[in-house]
Amino acid sequence: MEEMKLLRPEEECGIFGVFNHPEASNLTYLGLYALQHRGQESCGIVSSDGAALHAHKSMGLVADVFGNQEIFKSLPGKSAIGHVRYSTTGSSVIKNVQPIMVDYSRGSIAVAHNGNIVNAQIIKDELEAYGSIFQTTMDTEIIVHLLATSKANSLLDRLTDALNRILGAYCLLFLTETRMIAVRDPNGFRPLCLGRLGGGYVIASESCALDLIDAEFVREVEPGEVIVIDKNGMNSFFPLKKTTPSPCIFEFVYFARPDSHVFGRNVYQVRKEQGRQLAREHKVDADIVVPIPDSGVPAALGYAEESGLPFELGLIRNHYVGRTFIEPQQAIRHFGVKIKLNPVREVLKGKRVVVIDDSIVRGTTSRKIVKMVRNAGASEVHVRISSPPTSYPCYYGIDTPNRKELISSSHSIDEIRRYITADSLGYLSEEGLMKSVGADNGGYCNACFTGGYPVKFPRLEMDDDSQMGLFEKEIEKI
Repeated sequence: MEEMKLLRPEEECGIFGVFNHPEASNLTYLGLYALQHRGQESCGIVSSDGAALHAHKSMGLVADVFGNQEIFKSLPGKSAIGHVRYSTTGSSVIKNVQPIMVDYSRGSIAVAHNGNIVNAQIIKDELEAYGSIFQTTMDTEIIVHLLATSKANSLLDRLTDALNRILGAYCLLFLTETRMIAVRDPNGFRPLCLGRLGGGYVIASESCALDLIDAEFVREVEPGEVIVIDKNGMNSFFPLKKTTPSPCIFEFVYFARPDSHVFGRNVYQVRKEQGRQLAREHKVDADIVVPIPDSGVPAALGYAEESGLPFELGLIRNHYVGRTFIEPQQAIRHFGVKIKLNPVREVLKGKRVVVIDDSIVRGTTSRKIVKMVRNAGASEVHVRISSPPTSYPCYYGIDTPNRKELISSSHSIDEIRRYITADSLGYLSEEGLMKSVGADNGGYCNACFTGGYPVKFPRLEMDDDSQMGLFEKEIEKI
């Protein structure tokens, strides 16, 4: 069996929590269902009944892991947190399924994490030297050990001690017997929002999860903010050293659901504006605009509106393909792409086609799609990408290939065009992308395009390609 995916950056993780609601676990299940796009390898829920924590987690999709209603009888209580995972550090095995739940001298605590701690290996080496034993290979477990070894008295002070030791990207949800705590790192790399439902509170990676359960969107959790929710209500703290926020621009390009609001903006509207800006920068004489579904659809609509070209669904996606498949013994050309996308020949035949996608990673998938469109009868195939060239890997919670596997790190745009066999190729400029999100002066992490990492790996400086290679080797140890 072989994994079936279109080659592109993989999602990170999604977290969701409910405090003070009689159906906390069931609502958390629904919240995770809405966040399934952020991770499809594993999922889990930990609930609190006020006296103890209860957990259920497994490999697989949310609907499969929690498909039996009887499971929720083992998750009692009015508070719960949940997690969907795509591994960025740590292998994809059952021991790494989150939330992590531990018992220690001061009670029980569970934690769910979205992001990536870039100094994890340094801290882990130090903790192991003093006798700590790790049960998983995830960077998240380091936070639990730092909490347990802190000499501070209150949980908030112990948490502050732990957070001041770690570097990188993290949105965190903690659950104890009586409290839920939400944390967003000072850079605000990943989205996190706060909602209300009846007399309770909800925390979610994206606002679309609040919509599903009819929770009221209150606001985003601020970069560097720690929110503590207990029977007395909600309290907000800013115990971490302040820095310039740098939320991830790729949330708008690909990761977040288009119906979500992240970083103060609606994702769908931003993606349409990316398409409009792309049309302004890279017009071409053509007959139709065709998106690569699903992530390319809003940008293609924007491109079509700005260029005056008809929008057509010339490629249809099979939404019922699982993560794995068995290939036929007799090889079928481009099988991996064809099982997920199929051309509509009547739409494409004889047409000059503008194909819109959100990014090119290795280029292999784009090459297959261009050939598929051409074989369906298109007379010309012009590829337009609604983001700049992805030339650098992400170390803040997104599973991108290392730099040598990113085609734009070592090839010019014309070389990429020739490789994918397109008649023309145009990327949205960095300036155009920033205009699309209403940030002409930056304010976002765009390291995957520029190599300008806001939080650097502590052992190395990343000023040249040789150091970047060493950096990648260090990260791979985590």
